[in-house]
Amino acid sequence: MGVFPDEVIIQILARLPVKSLYQAKTVCKLWYRLSSDRYFTQLYNELSARKPMVLIDISDSTELKSSLICVDNLRAVSEFSLDFMKDRVKVRASCNGLLCCSSIPDKGVYYVCNPMTREYRLLPKSRERPVTRFYPDGEATLVGLACNLSTHKFNVVLAFYHRIFSHRSDGTFICLIFDSESSRWRKLVSLQDDQFTHMNKNQVVFVNGALHWLTGSCLYILALDLDFDVWRKISLPDEISYGSGNRVNLLESDGCLSVIQISDIWMKIWVMKDYQKEQWYLVDRVSLRCIKGLVPGIFPISQSGEYIFLATHKQVLVHHRKSRVWKEMYSVKNCPTLPLWFLAHAFRTTIFSCN
Repeated sequence: MGVFPDEVIIQILARLPVKSLYQAKTVCKLWYRLSSDRYFTQLYNELSARKPMVLIDISDSTELKSSLICVDNLRAVSEFSLDFMKDRVKVRASCNGLLCCSSIPDKGVYYVCNPMTREYRLLPKSRERPVTRFYPDGEATLVGLACNLSTHKFNVVLAFYHRIFSHRSDGTFICLIFDSESSRWRKLVSLQDDQFTHMNKNQVVFVNGALHWLTGSCLYILALDLDFDVWRKISLPDEISYGSGNRVNLLESDGCLSVIQISDIWMKIWVMKDYQKEQWYLVDRVSLRCIKGLVPGIFPISQSGEYIFLATHKQVLVHHRKSRVWKEMYSVKNCPTLPLWFLAHAFRTTIFSCN
């Protein structure tokens, strides 16, 4: 009976779901050490990065725990809980397998966790918290999470407008950046006058060392370079049409910035293949005629070069770009309080450690 070379075994194990991988650790010493081996971790995370999913918070307001479902193109739907954090939390951002969550009962408290490995980290409170009577929920205008798979480091960004007593914002935009290596917050102050919709806040994209948000006006992308602590504006594709019935969303696609425009019967997808020159390329044009009745309330959530996930009020759909086939991957039986797209985040499984 032949024995597989170690490299073949590693390649097989790197394609297992996280839960199965951790169960396999009991087989032998080699497999036990794999989850902490830098080469294997890098390989596993790179392979997982090619399999985007959709994460949806399905917690009931009466429940004391946070419940989530993960919709996968291959393994369909799985449900899990964030009860290992011993707090009731809300998912604020997602990046490369990690989640940034805010505590619901304790305003201004933030966690970073890996829901697959059930590992979490409580972030220290910053000296300047975005909590005033003008922010009754105690939440920042923007929350971003940047996880660098190559350096095994992450940043959390909380950005908000400065207000003094009863006055409106003076345009001062305060940005707090947490660094996982130093376990410290740093502060960046600038002048901004942008507004953001809920969908814009949810679809924050980390590529090329920067976090990106689409502004509420959909006129440009606001990017924060985390290496140099500088905000900059990125233009959208020239071909984007502005007008009634057209919606623009910002996503990531295989490590690149991507913009998706949905109109009455078409979904157009652009990818920025040259980030330095800010060059956009139209890579796909998808007919929406077969789901026309859903178009007014449909939003793209996550994508790869092979497929794209979209959410409606009660459903999660997947469109296979090569075969042009649509499938329903998940549907809510009862009418949800909030539409699914309001609660959805792009997600992928990794063994990225938050400690």
